[in-house]
Formats: sequence, C-alpha cells, structure tokens
Amino acid sequence: MSQMPDFSVLAATCPSRTSLARIANKWTAMVVSVLGNNGLMRFGDLRTRLDGISGKVLTETLRDLERDGLVTRHVHAEIPPRVEYELTPLGFTLHAPLLALCTWAEEHITEVLASRERYDVRNG
Repeated sequence: MSQMPDFSVLAATCPSRTSLARIANKWTAMVVSVLGNNGLMRFGDLRTRLDGISGKVLTETLRDLERDGLVTRHVHAEIPPRVEYELTPLGFTLHAPLLALCTWAEEHITEVLASRERYDVRNG
C-alpha cells in the first residue's frame, strides 16, 4: 500500500502552495462565497454580484477555479449559448472557511482602519 506524501505549505517546493495562493486571492473568496450562497449562476449575474470585478478577471478566476476542481462550468446548447457556474463538492468544502474570512473582514474593518490610521500617524 502506497503512503500519501507529506505536504506542507511552509516547504518551498510543496505543490500545496499554489492552492493556498489561489484560495488567498480576494476574487476567489468572493466567487466561492457568492456561488456557495446562490448555487448555479450565469456569468453576468456573477459579475453583477461582484461589484468592481472586470470581465477578464472574472473569466480568469472561474477558469482557475474550474482547473482546480472547485467550480463546474455548464454550457447549454441554446442560441444564444447559456453558460452557468456552480461549486463542485470540493468547492463547497471551501465555502464555509472563505465565508468566515469575508465575514471577519466586514466585522473588523473599523478596527483595521483605525489601526492603519494610528500607524500612519506614528510612522508618517
């Protein structure tokens, strides 16, 4: 029986670092949060929900998430073609942790902004 290799994001050559980099991307967190809360969504609806994201960045983010097995792309043979995206079971395992990070950011932004201001005054 083969043994699973030991992975550590702290090791420079560990492939898990690429997954961590993808997960740490702000747009990844927001796409996973939106899809996890809303289920199947069209590109335009996603773009509308993610205020400030460009079409190019959303396309790249969705492709990266699809490549990593976190998002599934459904193309419907219609005219015009209809494309929808949803989280895979693996993608759903990320939903709660990333939603928690988004919630933390919203709940603590006033403290972070105050700290930044104090820092800037001290080190200005």
